[in-house]
Amino acid sequence: MIVRYDQPSTAARAFNEVLRWLAEAGISIAGSHALRIRGRKTGRPRTVVVNLMPVDGRRYVVSPRGNTQWARNARAAGAVEAGPRWRRRTVRIAEVPDADKPLLLKHYLDRWYWEVKGHVGGLTPQSNDDEIRAVAPSIPVFQLLG
Repeated sequence: MIVRYDQPSTAARAFNEVLRWLAEAGISIAGSHALRIRGRKTGRPRTVVVNLMPVDGRRYVVSPRGNTQWARNARAAGAVEAGPRWRRRTVRIAEVPDADKPLLLKHYLDRWYWEVKGHVGGLTPQSNDDEIRAVAPSIPVFQLLG
């Protein structure tokens, strides 16, 4: 795995906090959903806003900023809590192998590039398969299994 982490600015953190609050209230903006993940060191739950990506009847989440804290926590826990506050449920996750990421990342870029540009390892919706394969190891992708 290539380790890359694009740390959000103070403004991005503030904006994400608003999106988190809305997602926890059940209001999705452009596919945003709240995931609650137990911290691998503290054990305390942390909530993050992600774009839930359905592909062929399966659901995926992508960490476009790279190996973020939430991605590391999810990897360690093997499960996340998904949904708004009143309907949250535990869902097992599986990390997608690098070889299977290009098609998923292409789909993600086509849908959310406007939101994540500058945080996906230099990829764009026009990136070719070789470019996507080269960056894929630095972008964690998880399938929600339940």
